[in-house]
Amino acid sequence: MLPDLMGMGCYFGYLLAVGLPVILLKVFVKLPFEITRKLYHLLITLSIFPLVKCFTTWYMAVLTVFLLAALAYPVLVLGEKAAWFQRIAVERKGGEFRSSLLIVQGAMALLLFVFWGLLGESWKFIAVVAVLAWGLGDAAAALVGKSLGRRRIQHPRIQGTKTYEGTFAMYLTAGLAIFFTLLLEADQSWVVSLTAAALVAPVCALVELFSSRGMDTLTVPLSAAFAILPLMSL
Repeated sequence: MLPDLMGMGCYFGYLLAVGLPVILLKVFVKLPFEITRKLYHLLITLSIFPLVKCFTTWYMAVLTVFLLAALAYPVLVLGEKAAWFQRIAVERKGGEFRSSLLIVQGAMALLLFVFWGLLGESWKFIAVVAVLAWGLGDAAAALVGKSLGRRRIQHPRIQGTKTYEGTFAMYLTAGLAIFFTLLLEADQSWVVSLTAAALVAPVCALVELFSSRGMDTLTVPLSAAFAILPLMSL
């Protein structure tokens, strides 16, 4: 129990140590909206590392994920109309922070439950691969699409403005995330890592492209994880 309590402290310590500078940059430096938004996004993405590295049991890691949601959600509800919240928020619409928080924490909890709790500790690297493929890929898609995107993808099932440039950035970045994570975290050979990246990155890009209402936070990591699982089983 004590190591997991220390793990909980490591997790919240990480959020504070990395999150506070981002908030201060938003308040005092006034970083561009999309840059700040993706820094928050990366903060949550990289939180998968203390979850898999600092805990000895999957259920305490999952409990900590839910604890963050339980503590942060009421703060967001009460603070949405406050002046301090407006200074640090990067919402496109009211309540976006809250819904994103629940979805991403739910996705992480599910990944940890399946790929650590059910399948065993030796498979928890898939949770890391899936979260990084989503988090880094989505950040690249947004930044490249908004700054360099010129050719819009037209399809009735695509919500909002998405571009070929942004989708290619998602594909490339997710592929690199999968390759290096399998290589370094799962001790796979470069051939296996490259093959998995080449097969799974297009899945991530397509799922992100057709996900709407912020659900790519759930659909992309889950699709990545369940696409990688049979490849690693082979």
